[in-house]
Amino acid sequence: MEYRKLQNGSDVRGVAMEGIEGQPVNLTEEAVENIAKAFVLYLQEKFNKSELKLSIGRDSRLSGERLLAAAAKGVLSMGADLADFGLASTPSMFMSTVTKGYEFDGAIMLTASHLPWNRNGMKFFTRDGGLEKSEIASILARAQENAFIPTAERGNLTKIDFLSVYAAGLVETIRSSVNAEDYEHPLKGFHTVVDTGNGAGGFFVDRVLQPLGADTTGSQFLEPDGHFPNHAPNPEDETAMESVTKCVLENKADMGVIFDTDVDRAGAVAADGKEINRNRLIALIAAVLLEEHPGTTIVTDSITSSGLAVFIAAQGGVHHRFKRGYKNVIDEAIRINQSGRDCQLAIETSGHGALKENYFLDDGAFLITKLLIKMAQLKKEGRTLFSLIDSLAEPAESTEVRMNLSCADCQAYGNGILRDLGAYAVSQGWDVAKENYEGLRVSFGAGEGDGWFLLRMSLHDPLMPLNIESNSTGGVHAIAQKLYSFLSPYDKLDTSALKNV
Repeated sequence: MEYRKLQNGSDVRGVAMEGIEGQPVNLTEEAVENIAKAFVLYLQEKFNKSELKLSIGRDSRLSGERLLAAAAKGVLSMGADLADFGLASTPSMFMSTVTKGYEFDGAIMLTASHLPWNRNGMKFFTRDGGLEKSEIASILARAQENAFIPTAERGNLTKIDFLSVYAAGLVETIRSSVNAEDYEHPLKGFHTVVDTGNGAGGFFVDRVLQPLGADTTGSQFLEPDGHFPNHAPNPEDETAMESVTKCVLENKADMGVIFDTDVDRAGAVAADGKEINRNRLIALIAAVLLEEHPGTTIVTDSITSSGLAVFIAAQGGVHHRFKRGYKNVIDEAIRINQSGRDCQLAIETSGHGALKENYFLDDGAFLITKLLIKMAQLKKEGRTLFSLIDSLAEPAESTEVRMNLSCADCQAYGNGILRDLGAYAVSQGWDVAKENYEGLRVSFGAGEGDGWFLLRMSLHDPLMPLNIESNSTGGVHAIAQKLYSFLSPYDKLDTSALKNV
């Protein structure tokens, strides 16, 4: 087995369990053990020391305990000490490297985010944040060599309930920020329901919301269950959002919260059942941060709406639309700060939101924490949290079409299509975005589609995603047909789905 095929950007992901036809196991216990050993060597070289202490945790996946044991075996065999956190969130694993009194040299999280039950993966952290793609590639190459020399003395294994430590930090952040008359219970009088989709986020109810006085009656699917029997733990999943919306309305809650499996992403629902995800979520947290940091830059991925750009500008902020991929937007936000400009937020439409004040860590629980703080503050003024985005202009229509490529060198073929389409767009007088970091983005005025499209190469798969948005009914179809006329002659690009948009 080639370990390099387990790389998924800055993470490791693979099939960990049999059960789905055509998906043989490639994330084996042996592979996980060797990758963990390679991570120890990486840390030894990074910090120039041999005595290390690491932390490890997992989400609710069925393969989690087994793979955690394999990773632990690898770490301990290299002489490093290891703290087993058991069930954990991805953000809490990073926080174990910077929290006073803990400060682990490195952390491993076993998760495959929102992927199906048979998958699992590994995420790695140091106090400098998550590892880069090149570092993951190097670790996998070393794991493949399997030339490790075990130490004479194994490391020591301990068990720590760090999730409670992490949760206590969120609680104190809310208490000190709201500074309510009832200091201990700043969320008293608020009814918030939480849906974790049987992932690892259940702690947010009993260790964060309830100690703060919130009513959490009606919260659902909090028990960890790697079968994910109710719905996918994913704020982007339509069924999941419908489920938490129904929960909010039935319980007459002030707010609904939904997390993905490992709690690095989040979505919300307003009291009236309005879904607060994608552009709405970005607008909401941007509005909060722009009050605290006037004029700051907001970095988003490439498929955000034109209405969001207008909203951020109206709030006095700078919208910087960048590439898809949570690591891409985070790295861009860090770069902007290093250049001397203030940037407080990096966020994807998927719900990955990373704040400067929180180490630029994509942390769904911290994102919701910021919203809860603002909700409590606004109540004193007789306002609601979600009134902050009343002025957000939303499209009349939007869609995403994913067109498969079938060729030997899909990257080259797809890039060729983008070049050809770009030249064609200019020849037709279309409005091509001048500042664009990914794919091709083109806007159309009223009568020509009244919207925009973005065509790009997928980050990981042999396909070209196409996003279209319009401010007018029928506009998406009009734009789609312009594109179909141009793209259909490319025989290695499957445009069948586009034809009927």
